[in-house]
Amino acid sequence: MPLPILAVVGPTASGKTGLAAALARRLDGEVVSADSMQIYAGLPIGTAQPTEMEKEGVPHHLIGFLRPDAPFSLADYLACAHRVIADIAARGHTPVLCGGTGLYIAGLLDDLALSDSEADPAYREELAARAASEGNEAVWRMLEAVDPETAAALHPNNLGRVIRALEVYRQTGVTMAEHRRRSKQAPSRYAPCILGLMYTDRQRLYDRINLRVDRMLEAGLLEEARAFYGRFGGPGQAPTASQAIGYKELWPYLAGQCTLEEAVLQLKQQTRRYAKRQLTWFRRDGRIHWLDPDRYPTSEALVREAESIWRQFITGEQNDDPA
Repeated sequence: MPLPILAVVGPTASGKTGLAAALARRLDGEVVSADSMQIYAGLPIGTAQPTEMEKEGVPHHLIGFLRPDAPFSLADYLACAHRVIADIAARGHTPVLCGGTGLYIAGLLDDLALSDSEADPAYREELAARAASEGNEAVWRMLEAVDPETAAALHPNNLGRVIRALEVYRQTGVTMAEHRRRSKQAPSRYAPCILGLMYTDRQRLYDRINLRVDRMLEAGLLEEARAFYGRFGGPGQAPTASQAIGYKELWPYLAGQCTLEEAVLQLKQQTRRYAKRQLTWFRRDGRIHWLDPDRYPTSEALVREAESIWRQFITGEQNDDPA
């Protein structure tokens, strides 16, 4: 019998963290992060890790547990997440998945089997060199040309995973998106109820993004980025964590190549673009129950509606049980 699992997804700054924590508190649940950058330790501001206040006393998993210079693949995430979810369920609690990294969410909920193609160091170095000379966007465009579905789930700054997707295609002749479709033929261990946050008025989301960037800067994002690059070197030498939106966009200012105002404008623009790509990815999933926060008079009303959808889902699961 598949394990029912609640997931809260959507673009950056849409309010996923607050909704997931509120639902977990009501449902005796625990939150499992599905964010490819929140895994890193020591970078709470730039990766938008939830504060203790935002967690509302609810246990959160897979946040801030990995060294910024440690390798961590999609397969590593899936192994960790499956283990954490099994432990939560074994203790009688509700797993609440929360995040905006489409590959993590799809891989987990659909219980995907990953391609077993081996690494191609020479090809990786070639792509990394191109990114260094022409920018990450150039390599991302290569992926978009052959595998637009996977590209939509990845920010160009997430260079390691962009390169991996190109590597899989080069070695197997099959895109990662097609690998995912083929692996779906096997039943998943989960029965997902997926709630998505999407503002009908797109400007409302963009305003929230701009405000969040301002608040991150007030909280010390610039100092966090300076300390990070001081430890690991510039973007060309720094590990994957440096590709989080916020650090890479602030580097030109830290290197004296532009003003702070210019860097912040670029940061906001790149974050808005990433939100568009996230929405493009999630809209493909017909299982998502979309919720527009602006339609509810209070955040409490939104939480009640989300909880109602989950309880109806659980009732349906129970009704389908032949026992």
